[in-house]
Amino acid sequence: MTLCGTPPPLVRAIPRLFGTDGIRGRANVFPITTNYFLSLGQALGAYFKTHHRHPRIIIGKDTRRSGYMLEQALSAGICSVGVDTIFLGPLPTPGIAYMTRGMRATAGVVISASHNPYFDNGIKIFSADGYKLPDQVEDELEALINQDRLPQYLASASDIGSTQRIDDAIGQYAVFLKEQFPKHLTLDGLHLVLDCANGASYRVAPKVFSELGAKVTLLGAAPNGYNINDHSGALHPANLQQKVIEHQADLGLAFDGDADRLLVVDSNGELLDGDQLLGIAALYYLKQRRLKKNTLVTTVMSNIGLDVAIKKHGGKVLRTAVGDRYVVEAMRKGDYNLGGEQSGHLIFHDCTTTGDGILAALILLEIMLEKGQSLASLKSVIPQFPQLLHSIEVARKIPLDELPEFTKRVAQIEKQLGQAGRVLFRYSGTENKARIMIEGEDLASIEALLQELVELFTRSFARH
Repeated sequence: MTLCGTPPPLVRAIPRLFGTDGIRGRANVFPITTNYFLSLGQALGAYFKTHHRHPRIIIGKDTRRSGYMLEQALSAGICSVGVDTIFLGPLPTPGIAYMTRGMRATAGVVISASHNPYFDNGIKIFSADGYKLPDQVEDELEALINQDRLPQYLASASDIGSTQRIDDAIGQYAVFLKEQFPKHLTLDGLHLVLDCANGASYRVAPKVFSELGAKVTLLGAAPNGYNINDHSGALHPANLQQKVIEHQADLGLAFDGDADRLLVVDSNGELLDGDQLLGIAALYYLKQRRLKKNTLVTTVMSNIGLDVAIKKHGGKVLRTAVGDRYVVEAMRKGDYNLGGEQSGHLIFHDCTTTGDGILAALILLEIMLEKGQSLASLKSVIPQFPQLLHSIEVARKIPLDELPEFTKRVAQIEKQLGQAGRVLFRYSGTENKARIMIEGEDLASIEALLQELVELFTRSFARH
């Protein structure tokens, strides 16, 4: 049995707010409030001012209504300790990572709740190198706030930081993306349907694909502050599937609210998840001898079929805990260049530092054009084992060693499945949920086993 996210014994008087992907929650409810963002801005400024001579922090966001409120509060806090801020406006998370590096900023901040509904928001922070802040820095930021150490860092009236707005961030990021597409290729003659989830990609994605020659049909490209991810984008691809068939398009591309993930619809209207896209890219890279150490990095959630396909062609799969930051950490540590998640975070480390939905789509199109094959043909070599996932709302995250009956039954089921299946239990890093995933060769069998485990976990949990 693979156990992920089991919480350690509580040793902190104040719970850690930074999760696996920054801080996230309901807008205008702690910690996603102007008061907390003001303090977090002061902590950010104070930390980087201590470590850099003339720090500058860039701030971008997605299209949520609350983003305007939060960016102003964050900037006010940063400026109050004598650090300058630069507003980029709505831009995909990977675009902010790129701009942080390109502008040689000290840090880059993304105000976004990614795939969550509009009423949530959050924050994630990149270092100057475009990678997400390490845990120890996040802990230091929280300590500055929780220990009430911020007043000592307030600047004098003459040293308060300034704020400016950059108007061409979208253009700069679009140029970077187009430069990653081979010069000898063009998208002329291809019809793409883009679903931008009414999120951060609504301007840059159509710009990139149309300027490379594609005919573009747009969905989810009219944000109003409330409709981000609303029955659109990577979490709700049904409309995209219908439109691809209706328009007889070559491909459908679905991004989430901050465009760091990608799901794809082929010309038959069939949906491909991150596992299949990773498999297609990994096999192409293997053949081109571009896959470093012949290794693909992914998480424990990825389908066993991915391992089967990669192994068959001479490669191997390295698995990490769930979360794109853990994939990136493993890639950096082992010097690997391709990794990602089933959810559609795809990291092409030769090009960038984080998951990038638009970049991933461009590389997928490159593979299709270079091989002269349709997506439907390319995906056929990636088998998919039946895999089921169930989420359970929990009031708290009880360590599994306190649920012996449940863990014993999981071990029995894993023994029963053998090499052709597995069970994964983990607590979500961003929500109060427990997740049980089961995988095997026979769908009916794993459906029954999953139902049994859900009921057993619920009973065991209720006794605490």
